[in-house]
Amino acid sequence: LLGCWAGVGKSCLLLRFSDGSFTTSFITTIGIDFKIRTIELDGKRIKLQIWDTAGQERFRTITTAYYRGAMGILLVYDVTDESSFNNIRNWIRNIEQHASDNVNKILVGNKADMDESKRAVPTSKGQALADEYGIKFFETSAKTNLNVEEVFFSIARDIKQRLADTDSKSEVWFL
Repeated sequence: LLGCWAGVGKSCLLLRFSDGSFTTSFITTIGIDFKIRTIELDGKRIKLQIWDTAGQERFRTITTAYYRGAMGILLVYDVTDESSFNNIRNWIRNIEQHASDNVNKILVGNKADMDESKRAVPTSKGQALADEYGIKFFETSAKTNLNVEEVFFSIARDIKQRLADTDSKSEVWFL
């Protein structure tokens, strides 16, 4: 899970997906955290190891070290914070430098439950950026559980398809 900086909701998305819970208290991720969840995908049990990276600039050198082994990356921004969206291109450049060439990516606009008056990034703008890079796009809410399962299952399906195409037999997937 990558995002431009602290507060876009990466940890909340991970907590919602892995534990089914949500908290309003904000605790900054220091360096890297991870959770594991085993899912069933097309009749097969798959163990997802999901890494939650710190969004703060001072942890950038730590987090880039984890890109190389990632099979999938969720690029998360906050729909109420335009600067978090504007920084996504920088993260994509960073991924291109440090991650595997064929890593699966999905753009995620989080906090979609927020009042429309607080929204700074229209859905159409998120979709346009995803289209530009040829990646999928979801809007999510860790608070209401909107599209949380869907985004994680979508990237898992994409990875499964890519691995099937390359005949990889890995049983643990790193996101």
